[in-house]
Amino acid sequence: MARPAKRQPEQWRKEILNAARQLFLSKGYEETSIADIMEQAGGAKGMFYRFFQSKEEVMHALGDQMFLENNPFEAVRGRSDLNGLQKIREVLAFDRADGDREALSMQAVPILKDPRILAAAVEANRRVLTPLWFELIEEGRRDGSIRTEYAKELSELLPLVNFWLLPSVFPANIEEIQHKCRFVAEALSAMGLPIIEEEMYRRTERILGDYREEREG
Repeated sequence: MARPAKRQPEQWRKEILNAARQLFLSKGYEETSIADIMEQAGGAKGMFYRFFQSKEEVMHALGDQMFLENNPFEAVRGRSDLNGLQKIREVLAFDRADGDREALSMQAVPILKDPRILAAAVEANRRVLTPLWFELIEEGRRDGSIRTEYAKELSELLPLVNFWLLPSVFPANIEEIQHKCRFVAEALSAMGLPIIEEEMYRRTERILGDYREEREG
């Protein structure tokens, strides 16, 4: 009888991430253990630690994977029917439409209380997102749809806004979060980047409201 083929390291890593993704979405992050993940992946618990140090690291890696699989910046890059400002708005709309990524992002909110994890998330956003935002803002400046002298500063600010709105990082009630959203919209508009629309307010309020209800329930 032939032995089953051994899985290569990259295949193991992929299957661990796929198992974690399925379980986080079906059971929830808090209710999923490393043992659950490895049972789903079909491997011993020790195999997990060959690739990840913790469940939190898996969540971080999943975020990266899902972004690369469904990168909204790549989706708009070659579109000649949109100007720079429209591309930025399309990126934000595209991101909102990814239900699985949004669900996992909200499950990741509580673990950002850990300063080490928060620092890693901020660094990843700075490294990956800042150049992408800068590219679109500069495109908008060239085509005239964005009028700002702060392309570099805005491209560095945008990846940080979500962290400021998270109640696990900066504690706030719904009314305070609403006020923050208004502030962000007015500040960005004043800097020449009018990208936050009313639907985005409602989405942010709904998501963060659901998160606070879960934590207080």
